Amino acid sequence: MRECKILHPRGRSGRPARRPAPNEWGCLFSRPGAILARQRPDRANATGGRAPHDHSSKRSPVSTALLSNFINGHFVTPTGSALLDIVDPTTGSIVARAPISTAGDVDDAMRAAKAAFPGWSRKTPGERQLALLRLADAVEANSDAIVEAQHRNTGQPRATIAADEVAAGADQLRFFAGAARLLEGKSAGEYLEGMTSWVRREPIGVVGQVTPWNFPFLMAIWKIGPALAVGNTLVLKPSDTTPESTLELARISQGILPDGVMNIVLGDASTGAFIVEHPVPGLVSITGSVRAGMAVAAGAAHTLKRAHLELGGKAPAVVFGDVDVAKVASAIADFSFYNAGQDCTAITRVLVHESIHDEFVGAFTAEAELRVTGSADDADNYFGPLNNVRHFTDVVEKVEGLPAHAVISTGGHRVGEAGFFFEPTVVTQVRQTDAIVQDETFGPVITVQSFGTEEEAIAMANDVRYALASSVWTRDHARALRVSRDLDFGAVWINTHILLTAEMPHGGFKYSGYGKDLSMYGVEDYTRIKHVMSALE
Repeated sequence: MRECKILHPRGRSGRPARRPAPNEWGCLFSRPGAILARQRPDRANATGGRAPHDHSSKRSPVSTALLSNFINGHFVTPTGSALLDIVDPTTGSIVARAPISTAGDVDDAMRAAKAAFPGWSRKTPGERQLALLRLADAVEANSDAIVEAQHRNTGQPRATIAADEVAAGADQLRFFAGAARLLEGKSAGEYLEGMTSWVRREPIGVVGQVTPWNFPFLMAIWKIGPALAVGNTLVLKPSDTTPESTLELARISQGILPDGVMNIVLGDASTGAFIVEHPVPGLVSITGSVRAGMAVAAGAAHTLKRAHLELGGKAPAVVFGDVDVAKVASAIADFSFYNAGQDCTAITRVLVHESIHDEFVGAFTAEAELRVTGSADDADNYFGPLNNVRHFTDVVEKVEGLPAHAVISTGGHRVGEAGFFFEPTVVTQVRQTDAIVQDETFGPVITVQSFGTEEEAIAMANDVRYALASSVWTRDHARALRVSRDLDFGAVWINTHILLTAEMPHGGFKYSGYGKDLSMYGVEDYTRIKHVMSALE
């Protein structure tokens, strides 16, 4: 029997997720660890992502900074007067205010993007590649400013942002830059006598994009990278709770991208609806909840524009009885509680063979209790707070509403009195029909169930409406291949989880949406196909 080895747990970018104790993993694991070796970035040159002129290097507990839209290469005052409070989720304090952009603001951004499209789309792939490479370099050079801007809005550990969003984002921009020169089509040919046909792969035009609050900077890169690489221009709305790192990206782009190529409008769901329903975009793309994705798909249908949807997940980890329980329990804890479970690919359900169920629950519970959150020292935390009070309340209510037969083996409570921190939580004795098993929690709340046979495990894993991510844990190579074939998810990891690479596609099925991010598949989603036929005489 060929044995499968377990790959070391890492963050979303593939970088190590935490520092283990010396020799913790033995010969089966090898992970040097970085993210919990928390080194605070040098913030001497941080701008904090304030637009357009606030270059303060120190974080104030409360700030009334007024954020601005970025349209046609400049930060501009919005037309409306309504404002959103931007809240630091580590304290609950207001750190900035953002406009709720109106239909007029969105229209201004769309006009700018439409006007910029002919010039940008007609640049050679090499010219667009060079611009994206310069942008990637600028992202790296401005890492401290991006980190501080995002930390104010998310409370994520700074080292996590620096490694898994800024460094990873720069790397992915470089991939998209290269992809600009690699678009392919079928070869030309004479399919009718006297005629030659060929295929052109072209940019769509203007695209509208909406990004989420869980990985604000990285998700902006995932949106703008493929869109710009193939010659589109864009109007992007960041989440209403986490706009500042995206504004830093806009600031950094000045002088690199031509005016109007990338436009950022701030606002709430109403602003997103204006983007989706606007007649100019040929495609709208969202990373967000199922509810938001359905709204985008419905809105896009009114004007028959294409939709690209990366939505929710309820990822299972299927653990067979032949694994090293202690090592797998630790690895799965990393992948479950990373970013406070606010990751659509994070493990949320652990399905464990009945022969090791009790042993696994004990080991997993102990590992969960090692993941620190809520410390006043950012460097101590494995994960930060839940992003906002509404989401925090939702997670609390889901835990408080657990059925009587469910058992919380650890966690289940708020951490501290300030901010939106929640303990790593493990729930056992749940049933397949329970809401905590079927519905997305998007927090540090993990269920554990047992199974008897391979067929039962696959049936339980697939028995949810989401189909984004999954993993199988076993030493049996043949079993790993069978289960990876039968799991009905857009991504299946074997003896690891959550790792993503720019060269491979990311996207799901069913209620997890459609379309792909990353890879050439994701790039091609931002193009259209044209057939051209020419008479030979």
